[in-house]
Amino acid sequence: MLRALALAASPGVPTGPNPRVGCVLLDDAGNAVAEGWHRGAGSPHAEADALRQAGAGARGTTAVVTLEPCNHTGRTGPCARALVEAGVRRVVYAQRDPNPVAAGGAATLRAAGVEVEGGLLEGEARRVNREWTFAMDRGRPFVTWKFATTLDGRSAAADGTSRWVSSRAARIDTHRLRALCDTMLVGANTVAVDDPLLTVRDADDHPLEVQPLRAVMGLRDLPADRRVFDGSARTVHLRTRDPHEALKELFELDRQHVFLEGGPTLAAAFWVAGLVDEVVAYVAPMLLGSGRQAVADLGIGTIADAAHLTVTDVTVLEPAVPDDDVNVRITMQPQERP
Repeated sequence: MLRALALAASPGVPTGPNPRVGCVLLDDAGNAVAEGWHRGAGSPHAEADALRQAGAGARGTTAVVTLEPCNHTGRTGPCARALVEAGVRRVVYAQRDPNPVAAGGAATLRAAGVEVEGGLLEGEARRVNREWTFAMDRGRPFVTWKFATTLDGRSAAADGTSRWVSSRAARIDTHRLRALCDTMLVGANTVAVDDPLLTVRDADDHPLEVQPLRAVMGLRDLPADRRVFDGSARTVHLRTRDPHEALKELFELDRQHVFLEGGPTLAAAFWVAGLVDEVVAYVAPMLLGSGRQAVADLGIGTIADAAHLTVTDVTVLEPAVPDDDVNVRITMQPQERP
């Protein structure tokens, strides 16, 4: 199963909209007959990839798969049926498929006389597809809130200037994280005032071939000359101020991981609604003393009600250019609220 998990997480495999899956076919002696993995939407599923390589050698094998074989016909046929037809004797999977459209593969296999076991290294399998699993379980995308701040919690100076609170190394790192998401979300005011492009670019500032969806949230009309409407990536305007409604619309668009880069008001709205699942803060070694705060009022009036987060990673980002600041990236998860 560890080998199947490694295959699922092969470099270059997108994290959505399909889950990352690995499969290893074993003979009775425990030797690998073939292995496969899913390379993204529209490509063969991991089981089909392994079965194709094994050919007639698949008969009588044990299929070790990171996710319960699917039971539906989409761009490809159901993997459960393919395993039965190939004569696979036994299937061991890690994670039950939480997608109601594709679930039921284990039952189909058992009905055909295939021995089935599930739950082996399930926690590890869920981590390979953290955002996809979250979206399937919760019926909404996973939300990562990213912001850059000074040591005293300011995202802009008193005159409104904010370039550059974060260092070049932090900005390069931000684009790396953007590329792991399928949606960039900001508020309409941010688009109207700051006119961000909201594309993902490499270290040389060249746009990547595959771009996340650009989502703008808010009721106000926006000028057609704003850069998010330039056609370099798909853009949707979510005509709502309700974070729940915005995520509902994005989930219906098959979006599973939202990168929230709006201003302090939008960030506060998502936090108060309990819809922030991860926080990524880039902290710059500077002080402003006044200016725009990184997050707006959260309705917290006493220290006893402070919102607490658990730090999961701290990374020092060394300067990418001479005389630039060292920034620190802190990744956190909100603690359960009472």
